[in-house]
Amino acid sequence: MSLSPTRLRLLVASLLTVTFLGALDHTVVSTSLATIAGELSALEEMGWVVVSYTLASTVLLPVIGKLGDIMGARSVFIASLILFLIASLACGFAPNMGLLIAARVFQGMSSAGLQLMSQTIVAQVTSPRARPKYMAIIGAAFPVAILVGPFLGGLIADNWGWQWLFWINLPVGIVALVLALFAIPSIPRTSMRRFDTLGAVAFTVALVALVLGVTWASDAQLLASALAAFAVALVAFTIFFWAEVRAENPLVPLTIFKNRTVSVGTIIAAVNGVGLISITAYLPTYVQMAYGTSATVSGLVPIATVMGMLVSNLLVGFLASKTGRYRIFPIIGTALGAGGLFTMSLLPVGLPLWTPMVVMFVVGLGSGSFMSLMIAVVQSAAPKSATGAVTASVSIVGQVGTTVTTAIIGGVIGIGVVAMLPLGVDAAGLTPAAVHASEPGFQAAVAAIYRDVFSPIFVGLSIVYVAGFAAAMLLPSGRLSSERGDDEVREPEAQRIAASHG
Repeated sequence: MSLSPTRLRLLVASLLTVTFLGALDHTVVSTSLATIAGELSALEEMGWVVVSYTLASTVLLPVIGKLGDIMGARSVFIASLILFLIASLACGFAPNMGLLIAARVFQGMSSAGLQLMSQTIVAQVTSPRARPKYMAIIGAAFPVAILVGPFLGGLIADNWGWQWLFWINLPVGIVALVLALFAIPSIPRTSMRRFDTLGAVAFTVALVALVLGVTWASDAQLLASALAAFAVALVAFTIFFWAEVRAENPLVPLTIFKNRTVSVGTIIAAVNGVGLISITAYLPTYVQMAYGTSATVSGLVPIATVMGMLVSNLLVGFLASKTGRYRIFPIIGTALGAGGLFTMSLLPVGLPLWTPMVVMFVVGLGSGSFMSLMIAVVQSAAPKSATGAVTASVSIVGQVGTTVTTAIIGGVIGIGVVAMLPLGVDAAGLTPAAVHASEPGFQAAVAAIYRDVFSPIFVGLSIVYVAGFAAAMLLPSGRLSSERGDDEVREPEAQRIAASHG
């Protein structure tokens, strides 16, 4: 499907805007959670403002991906954007925490539709060669949202009130909707068969149970509930795979993973969520405790990480589109990530703050090298009839990996720090402010504890990147085609023959 340059630019502007809104809505609320919970008199339910959004956007990814294949990406995108705007309006008017959480669920659902359909639409209106460039532009919304979200959220809440955290979506979203109605072409449906209801229900139950189980596992009082949730997840996943093998039109067509580019590309794409995004939330705490910085200064390390991701994401996207080559980028990227995280495990405390900033910038450069690229590569290797489903599969593996690994890291930090503290020290009162106000000997002891706790975490995450490097070496040395068609990743004849017999 060929678009004029002007219409393509308007399309990319619309997709970038709504993707940024969806990503921003996840980060902008974080700095105002206490304010929101206090005004709605529901401090104990504060976490659900974030969890409800994340959970809804995660579990519905494969469902929305398949709906895009059946109903058409344009229809699902427009419907998702309209629902997102209505849910944003409802969030701001919510009179209590229950209705706010309900509205956030619909926001998360629609955000998943915006994210997936943006990537699917790009895949259906561009050639495989051009795709990495546009994927990189749209993918830049996520690191930018991570950078500006907390600051922007605090600024809006302090000056306009927390309701505007959600209402700010309306004027921007309406402009994006007008652009989308004009710029997005009518894309033919790629699948006309019946919807896989059993697979959708089983997958949703399995993921909800898994996420809840991981969330509860860090609380000793909820351990029994966590084990029950894991059991439900195991049963539901079993039903899901049974259903997918037998379904006429499976939610996730498992046969596409016989394609080596699809299967290996999905693994590589997951490395970013498991190996880097999961640790980013804990970097400020690590820097505050191990380097003795303030909360404001500690944010420089994750900022450096995200800046590295942003730079390499855009650079690699344009290089891949220019040359058609893609295999070298995840190889270099995973190697940089592995080396950088292993270096973090070796850094002694007391070094200048620029040292971990430079190291994590390198890790970000590595992750950005394949962050958006692998989605474009996997899309190009899959049949057009499965574009939405395969895009959802890549996204869901990364998001679930992030959720699970984040919970595991949090548990390791909590247990490790408590176990290493000197007798008589209450872990509950071990805040950065309290540590910084203590005598130098105790500050040095706490810094050493955090270094010793985080060091094996960094080593473990570097091993994730090593596994990603091994997977990247298995990628076929193909080339993205400048023409549209089902066989869009051009592999050497010998490799195609070997893959067909393997």
